[in-house]
Amino acid sequence: MASLDFDIEKNSFREFYSDNLGLLEGANNSFCTLIEALLTHSGGIPISKIEGRVKDKEECIRKFNVKYRKTLESKETKYEIKDHISDLIGLRVVCLYEDDIENIQEVLREHFEVIDVTDKISQIESTEDSFGYKGLHLDLKLGVKRRDMPEYKAFLDFGFEIQIRTIIQDSWSVLDHKIKYKKSIPNKLKRRINTLAALFELADREFREIRTSTEAEIQKAKEDDSDTDTELGEGVAGPTQPPKKSNGNNLLTAFGFLKIANHFFGKYEFEAHKVDGFTQEIISMETNITRTKFNEHMKATISKVKEYQQFFEATEGSSEKLNPYTVIRHCLYLNDKDTYSSILTNVSKDTFEQWLSNNG
Repeated sequence: MASLDFDIEKNSFREFYSDNLGLLEGANNSFCTLIEALLTHSGGIPISKIEGRVKDKEECIRKFNVKYRKTLESKETKYEIKDHISDLIGLRVVCLYEDDIENIQEVLREHFEVIDVTDKISQIESTEDSFGYKGLHLDLKLGVKRRDMPEYKAFLDFGFEIQIRTIIQDSWSVLDHKIKYKKSIPNKLKRRINTLAALFELADREFREIRTSTEAEIQKAKEDDSDTDTELGEGVAGPTQPPKKSNGNNLLTAFGFLKIANHFFGKYEFEAHKVDGFTQEIISMETNITRTKFNEHMKATISKVKEYQQFFEATEGSSEKLNPYTVIRHCLYLNDKDTYSSILTNVSKDTFEQWLSNNG
């Protein structure tokens, strides 16, 4: 029962905490699992991590004493400590990009009841000379759709706080807590702290811009029709068309490689980091290779290499498959054995050469 006696309420809170600790931990795990599923599977939002914890009971009491007790007692408002600890269950979602924060908030609003919102991003960005921790905090409870589900029945009374940050905001938060003196300090030191915070903010913005520019380059490569041979298929004659002149800036990049590779291997999922490394390997062997020339290499040899692929994978006792990267390696080697002499291992090269000698 609520009262104005802090000692009584401390003991009451400790009893509540001990009696419900198992339920609190269960709720924490359940909320983490649910939110991860909603964001990654339903929302399609890339997440770095989702974690949660049940706040230490003595830390809860200290927080109440500092933030709420004086005001409540001065107004003679009776209280129970548990009613004022919104982050008794606390979750943290760390995403990749700043604009994902708003997307995450929209998903959470759809599936949970929002009790309160603390937008630390807007608080910081609305000032001209202030830097510091940025993030979005939401106080939530289960939404209407899940209150009748058996798996959530035991957790209906528990709200929770969720903090949403980018990777860079999360990193700054960790470092910010290690800076012991930030207010009553010499201006020279304060300026250095603010400069450091500004660098983190700039990094967050640049990270997002790099993603946006990368997506634009991929789209540009898809829409660029300068490689007319690509549209003709694998070694199939098409209508005669005058060749288009290169603009001189058609050097092979990861984006150009991806366009051509996707044409020849449409159902294969090319992972970005592998594309990047493989493209660099090709460039290291043929420094000035253009996207058009890479396409010509593939066009000239893909049919023959696919014949070899069928033979190789049908060989009795062979459990290996030639994935698209390996097929491309064989295509490049077959087209220019001097330039690409090292793109295949010696064993692969010997096996391929033996097959070529028997099959023209």
